[in-house]
This record gives sequence, C-alpha cells and structure tokens, in this order.
Amino acid sequence: MDNALSAPTRLWTPSRVLITRSASELPHTAEIVRRCEDAGVTEIDVLPGDRLTGLRGETERETYARAKTTMAVVVAPPSALKPQPIPPSADWRIDLAKGCPAHCQYCYLAGSLSGPPITRVFANLDDVLAGIGTHAGRGTITSGTEERGHEGTTFELSCYTDPLGIEHVTGSLAEAVRRVGAGEYGDGVSLRFTTKFDDVTELATLDHGRRTRVRLSVNADDIARRFEGGTARMPARIEALRQLALAGYRVGLTIAPIMPIPEWREQYGRLLSTVADALRGVPDLDLTAEIITHRFTPSSKDVLLSWYPGTKLEMDESARTAKRNKFGGVKYVYPKDTMSEMRTWFVEELESVLPEAQLLYWT
Repeated sequence: MDNALSAPTRLWTPSRVLITRSASELPHTAEIVRRCEDAGVTEIDVLPGDRLTGLRGETERETYARAKTTMAVVVAPPSALKPQPIPPSADWRIDLAKGCPAHCQYCYLAGSLSGPPITRVFANLDDVLAGIGTHAGRGTITSGTEERGHEGTTFELSCYTDPLGIEHVTGSLAEAVRRVGAGEYGDGVSLRFTTKFDDVTELATLDHGRRTRVRLSVNADDIARRFEGGTARMPARIEALRQLALAGYRVGLTIAPIMPIPEWREQYGRLLSTVADALRGVPDLDLTAEIITHRFTPSSKDVLLSWYPGTKLEMDESARTAKRNKFGGVKYVYPKDTMSEMRTWFVEELESVLPEAQLLYWT
C-alpha cells in the first residue's frame, strides 16, 4: 500500500445544519460553522429556541431520509456530561455527539436513541471533555488491570456516533485528541473510538501523544458491501488503519458484527490476511482486536425494518437464542454451537495471521 495519505473515499456533508439558541452562544459552534461552510453547507439556521422541530416527514422513510441529511448543534444536558461505565470496551463513555450519518442496516443505535435519527453534535465541548479529568484514575475495565492497565483510564468516544464520520464538519474529535495528547487531563488517560470512515488526513498530523487508540470497524466483503451503506469501502478503511499506525497511533480492529454467512471462514480469512499485509513493517505497532457477533432486540428490529423495509439482514428469532438481562430486556444472539464454532475459529486464525494483535474481548 502507498505510504502517502490518500484522499478520503467518502465524506458525509449535511444538507442542513440547525443550531439551537443556547449552542449558538458557545465558542466551539464557531468552529463547527466554519467547517460546515468550508464543506459547502449553505443551509445553516440558528433557531429561536432550544427545541428542534420540523424533523418528521409524512412517512417513516421520509423522516429517516430527512434526519440522515440533517445535523443539529445542541448543548449536551447535564445528564449527558457524567461519564458512564462502558464494559467491555473502556472504563468510561464520553459522547461528542449522538447519531450517525452512515446507513448500516444492522445499526447499533436503532432502538437506543429516541426520535428521528438526526446527528446531534454537542457544542459545549469543554463541559463534555471535563469528565475525563474528573474520572481519571477511576474505572474497572482498564484502570488498574493487569491485561490493560498500560492504557490508563480509557474513555470511549464512539458509543453513540462515529466521530470520524462527522469530524470534517465538527472538529470535536481533533480537539479531544489534541487535549488528551498534550496531557491536559493527566498522563494516565487515553481515548479510543471506532470508525467506518477513512478521512484520517487531519488526525495523522496531530500531536496525539500516543494516547488515542483508533479502531477501524471491518467486516467480510459481502457484509460490508450489502449492509454498510454510506461508509468507506473496506480497502480504504484498511489503508486508513495503516496510515494511523504509521503516524504513531495505537490502533485496533473492531470486527463487527460477524455473521455466519456462506463461506464465512474464507471471507474473514481474507480480511485478516489483508490487514496483516497492510500492517507489515509498521514500527512500534500496538494492535488490538475486538470481535462482536451480530445481535438484535425486538425494538431495534422494528426500527430497522421501518428504516430498511427491503433489508436482507437475517433477524429471525426462531434461528436465535434469547438472552435476557437483569432488567428483563431480551436480545437475540446466535445459538451456542454457532457461537462456539465462530469463536474457536477466530481465536485460532487471529493468533496465526495476526499474532501481534491482542484480543481484548469476544461477545
């Protein structure tokens, strides 16, 4: 692969940007507006109040289409500013935004975010990032553990958004990486996020202090091509992974959601081999892997079918095992034999093809 940074294959630019009155008064909003204008956004409206209106269309499909082309700049409420535990990924969750511009037919956010799937960017960035300082040294996933203690206190940025997918019109991710890299919140903290996008040009130039781990979400070709609309193609993601590793970032693979599709061993085997080729020769490589099987809930299935009524995504409860949590909620996962077979294969293949990768978890 070419060592030169390649042009991004896909960039999401909203058709319209709505700015709430309170958000309009904050300094980070000026940076967001500048980036949006540079990206060619012409419909940027400051609202008279803090309520977002006019988001729904006459049908669910129209509402979805309208929401996916709209970005709102809002103030994160106090309830969103307190970091929350996020096992098994990280010690804490920090949200730069909520909502994602991609069109993944298995979307993890379906059913977990209320209302139309608009992307809401938080303008009170200082308040959002302050939680890193207040929670440094606390946590149970990486802080103080033998396996991952070297990561320090970890803060996950991609629970409710793909921060790289919206970065060229927000600048929030770069600011977080710069601040943590400069040690503003102490030496023992680190950021992490997962992305399906490949515009890493700005990230590669930042003084990140090796305190951010970027994981590229990767999958078998058939799954990525069929179910991951609006994202960077798989070769571009793997090239972005290489560029970030060459820029000194700690990197990772989020292999998700894995599915036992026809010839899944061959397809995932090719994926791992391609990653191995891309990372060969990278100095001081720090590589992790997180493997997540496909699952869904009754509510997420309903939302996804309203968004993608023609989807070929398998969501057959009779072919799954129901798994209940302590609150009575249910999610449908693959049967035990299927899970065991896939886990055994992935663990062995990862050790064989990418022995330098540390498998953080399988779920």
